[in-house]
Amino acid sequence: MEKMTISAIIIYGGNYDKKLFDLAKKSVSWCTETVLVNGVKGSFNDWRNEGLKRAKGDWILYLDSDEEVPSNLKEEILQLVDSNQLIGCYAIPRRNIIFGKEFKYSGQYPDYQKRLFRRDTLEKWMGTVHEEPVFNGKLEHLKNPMLHHKNITLSEMIEKTNKWSEIESQLMIDANHPPMNGFRFFTAGFREFVLRFIKEKAFMDGKEGIIYGIYQIYSRLISYSKLWEKQIKKHE
Repeated sequence: MEKMTISAIIIYGGNYDKKLFDLAKKSVSWCTETVLVNGVKGSFNDWRNEGLKRAKGDWILYLDSDEEVPSNLKEEILQLVDSNQLIGCYAIPRRNIIFGKEFKYSGQYPDYQKRLFRRDTLEKWMGTVHEEPVFNGKLEHLKNPMLHHKNITLSEMIEKTNKWSEIESQLMIDANHPPMNGFRFFTAGFREFVLRFIKEKAFMDGKEGIIYGIYQIYSRLISYSKLWEKQIKKHE
């Protein structure tokens, strides 16, 4: 039986950390090829589709420039690839390092990411803000996690929110979201609070988790505030 080939696709761009980028490349040096995609213009679905066009392997492994594939995950991938299982996509758990601390709660673990595909089953990626793969076949989950160094400051997180909330609010406008009012603002913030602090237990990650949970509530309310602003301009 012919040996399967693996293409590692690494997305980088913007304010990426070169040291983490080098670690990401080193962690997939065992793959048949590494495809580097500079994500300057467009969104994540565009960049992932660009990598897919350029990749030549029988299997596709996606990685961002601040992620790593540890040795135990590497061995698990090689074992399943060699077994030639007819699975369309594998979701990989991810350990997230945020504010210099590994989060165990806050919705950050196991944080499964759909990143490993048989090349002939993956059609494309869709979605401007939260990209999702379109693939054929079953979805399975791997045991060993990848590592994600979320090396970002609060100032950078706020800048990111300002950028993506513009896109998210426009998507809500395009979907004819009901007019924002005081009640809808309150329920949006309350739902996010329940998600982050009750369901995901952000406080269990210490002060870092509390800060992260508060930031997520802020980020959600910014998106709805921009929606409100766009709705006013639409009817002027």
